Amino acid sequence: MQNQELSLLVVFDAIMTESSITKAAERLNTTQPAVSNAVARMRHAWKDDLFVKHGRRILPTLYAQELWQKIRFPLKEIRDVLQPSSFVPATSERAFRVAAIDSVVGLAWSKLRSAIENEAPSISIHTFPYTIENGERLLNDAKVDLLLAASNLMPPLITSQFLYEVQYVCVMKAAHPLAKKKLSLKDFANAEHLLVAPSGDVQGYTDQLLAEKGLQRKVALTLNSFANVPELLNNSNLICVLPSIFVENSLVSGSLVARKNPIDIPNTRISMYWHKRSEKDLGVAWLAEKLKFILEKRIEQHKRVLSKHLEK
Repeated sequence: MQNQELSLLVVFDAIMTESSITKAAERLNTTQPAVSNAVARMRHAWKDDLFVKHGRRILPTLYAQELWQKIRFPLKEIRDVLQPSSFVPATSERAFRVAAIDSVVGLAWSKLRSAIENEAPSISIHTFPYTIENGERLLNDAKVDLLLAASNLMPPLITSQFLYEVQYVCVMKAAHPLAKKKLSLKDFANAEHLLVAPSGDVQGYTDQLLAEKGLQRKVALTLNSFANVPELLNNSNLICVLPSIFVENSLVSGSLVARKNPIDIPNTRISMYWHKRSEKDLGVAWLAEKLKFILEKRIEQHKRVLSKHLEK
């Protein structure tokens, strides 16, 4: 391979990483026409279209996907040897990409932004949506630097660090008839439920546990996010099983009350994940440590709130 083709691989890697010629140009600190010209040279040299238009996006051909699998990690290793990682938060202009579930964003992002404004004012954080299906792919394809979620991603290519456990409670408005007494399994099963299911499912893990006891509940309303849960519960006789963090403010204000679930719903473990190629990346290490510190403090605070407001 000639030296010209080696330089083209760097441009190719940036396009594959960003899925955009414009963003690749920004990543390489060059112009969009320069990247487009490089693509034309790649097509001539490698005798493949490499990228095809799909609406406003570009999609890689099969040849491009196979080529990237072969060259992206060697390129990363070469960069690390020639340009050892250095990271100074106060002067860095780096943009980090993080995939996270809603609860993590709610817990940490406000504090994270405050920390960045004080310690690293030119750093940017871009948050990516997470699903069970896309988590490992986001890391493997270098779409994100960190992933914070309840997942089961394993070595050898992915490293994890446990952060905290999510506790599930049953929540209802303070004026709900069931709020005035201990929540029994019978009353729980007979109540009308609100189910939050990002996937759109009309049944969840709670339904599986009830079925094991020969019971069935009525899911009267489903949502695909937790954002509107407090308002819906405050204005209805629905009850909802959900991670307690999503209703913390409503518990403190007294508009909603939390009860211990009459069925045993195991806590969910939230961990932070990163790819092995980021092991020596000082910027990723800094961000991971910052998030870990913020989340540990925030979870301790929430535990104190919940212990005060959770009636068993």
